Amino acid sequence: MKLRSIFSPKLLLGAAALALAVPQAALAQYTLNVREADIRAFVADAAEVTGRTFIVDSRVQTKVSVVSDRPLSRSEYFEVFLSTLRANGLIAVPTGNGAFRIQPADGAASNPSRIGSRGAMQSQMVTEVIRLRAIDALQAVETLRPLISKDGAITANKSGNSLVVVDYADNMRRIRALLADIDRDNAATQTVMLEHAGAREIATALTQLVPAGGEGGRSLATVVAVDSANAVLMRGEPATLAKLAAMARQLDEKAALGGEIKVVWLDHADSAALVPVLERLLGGQGGGEVVSASAAPISLGGVGGSGTSSAGTQGSTGPSAASGGNATSPIGATAGGLGSGPIKLANGRGNATVTRYPGANAIIIAAPADEQRRISEVIRQLDIPQQQVLVEAIIVEVSNNVARELGVQLLFGGENKPFTVTNFSNSSPNIIDIAGGLLADNFDQTTTLINGQTVTTSTNSAAGDLLRQNAVNAISSARGGYSGFLTDLGNSTYLGALITAVQTDKDSNILSTPHITTNNNVPASILFGQEVPITTGEALSGGNFSDTFRTIQRQNVGIELDVTPQINAGNLVRLDLRQEVSSIAGTVSRTSNELIINKREIKTTVTVGDREIVALGGLLDDNEQRTLQKVPFLGDIPIIGEAFKSRARSRVKTNLMVFIRPTILRNAADRQALSARRYGTVRDAQVAFEPRREPSIDELIVDYMGATLPAAPTAQVAVVAPGDTLIRPRATPAPLEQAELPPSNAQN
Repeated sequence: MKLRSIFSPKLLLGAAALALAVPQAALAQYTLNVREADIRAFVADAAEVTGRTFIVDSRVQTKVSVVSDRPLSRSEYFEVFLSTLRANGLIAVPTGNGAFRIQPADGAASNPSRIGSRGAMQSQMVTEVIRLRAIDALQAVETLRPLISKDGAITANKSGNSLVVVDYADNMRRIRALLADIDRDNAATQTVMLEHAGAREIATALTQLVPAGGEGGRSLATVVAVDSANAVLMRGEPATLAKLAAMARQLDEKAALGGEIKVVWLDHADSAALVPVLERLLGGQGGGEVVSASAAPISLGGVGGSGTSSAGTQGSTGPSAASGGNATSPIGATAGGLGSGPIKLANGRGNATVTRYPGANAIIIAAPADEQRRISEVIRQLDIPQQQVLVEAIIVEVSNNVARELGVQLLFGGENKPFTVTNFSNSSPNIIDIAGGLLADNFDQTTTLINGQTVTTSTNSAAGDLLRQNAVNAISSARGGYSGFLTDLGNSTYLGALITAVQTDKDSNILSTPHITTNNNVPASILFGQEVPITTGEALSGGNFSDTFRTIQRQNVGIELDVTPQINAGNLVRLDLRQEVSSIAGTVSRTSNELIINKREIKTTVTVGDREIVALGGLLDDNEQRTLQKVPFLGDIPIIGEAFKSRARSRVKTNLMVFIRPTILRNAADRQALSARRYGTVRDAQVAFEPRREPSIDELIVDYMGATLPAAPTAQVAVVAPGDTLIRPRATPAPLEQAELPPSNAQN
């Protein structure tokens, strides 16, 4: 049956009272007396009293009991209703249309809830974002987690140092009150001005002494160096700051009494490149050439020589007469001479000498304490790790060469007869060489008269052998097809003809990808090719000028890349580069050994984004030539004139393009990724070449170098459930080399 709560409205008597009273609905009082009632009946009563719509989840199956000891207003009734649901493990979740969904409280934190606890019922689930000022969000989560109800949740937003809390409104108010007492910033700030010691050095030392504020928490104090003011800025607990400030002042006083010689060990920069910069900086307005003082020893006295400083001041004799030592070289002293004493610093701040020790890549400073600090600060700013740049070039050359030749050569002549021949430069082989080989036997025959009879004998002669060899050479070097004849017309008269037909079609696709890695602002070059001797001069010597003297200069031929990268702001890389591709085309002529070298060179300066590809330049060349050679007058005769002509036609199309791509390697992870990628390319090629053998590059790295592989070999692992069918991809065969290809007439 349906159980209703017992309620009795109390009416005020009197017309005046009714006129001054609030509406009767607000004055109505309700009394709850529910025992072991079905949850749906209890919700129905609440809907009638509060005027709200409720949706009961199908999982809700329980009975409730609640008794009020005094009359309740409508809002109080709804508050008791929500508390009763909460006590029975249920929750009323608001929906989009204004209704409430009654469901189990498990997982209530993930359901929609009211934002903010102001004006919310105590047992209503709400969500709040609490921003913290002093304490860390992760620490606050660990502190408040035990106070969150089992149906609530708390999450830390580390980037915004805030908390996202989902809980009942009454518990939310308790959490806010607790945070108000905990989240207080009691830290103080103090500045310590330094006169002698360096701010960064003092800040580093004090930071190492500051105790931590608990596991994973903030330190009790923060120390920051302000280089421009040579001061230390501290923030933290007042007691801790007082101790740190006293230590900083004590160290600053000790620095004033320190020695005048300091050794600075460089971590990244080169002392040979850094010393001239410091010399020019310390030399004030000097205009002389800066020369490294790396070879000059530091000495506080001794016999001094004369020298010229970088400021243009004439050196003087050393002030001390102690024997056995040279005077200290001035900053920027000319190389090879003994220097005078240290020069005066700019603005009259004292003397300073800077030199280096190459064996340890260290810089030695001889100066007062305050100057040591300034020089050390300059060194610190310059001694930073250099980023590296990988420069990759792609050179693509696609060419097509088509040539056609057609010509006729004629020969007529004989013993004691006029000799006539037609020969053209674009025809090969030469008809004279062929005819000489055919008639070589005539030079091998010897005719003698014995007892009135003519006897002919045949023996190889030098002239015959030479003619035959010339014919063989002409035929072996000829291209295309040729046909002809040589006939004896009688009386030692010969007529010959040679027809030559050649067609050449040559395609080439050349792809080169040179790449090189170098430090920022450091020139680098790479060459793949060979050195070719080039004759630059020739002279005759000796008494009868029989000795030939040649001057040879070697020239690089191949692929060459010279580049100097410079990393700019915005991940842009400025490249000063020269890209050259050269090759030997052949000799100038058949009788000369001088070489013709094809050369393609690009020299430019470009600015490219990190990992971007830019086209440096290229060439599109289409060269077509037509040649007609003929015998005058005879070649102009119709039809018959074709026997006295030679035609040639050639067309060469070349498409050359050069691309460049810089990649900034900022840290060891980038360099390791590059090495792993290049290693993987070589390793995959070796595996494809010999699938059943361990790649030799692995053996070399592990066995010979004793190092770990740049990247572990990857393997595909498939998890197969019962009843599944595993289908693996077929192994891709390695590409066949030219020598492995079957002949064109092979069946398979």
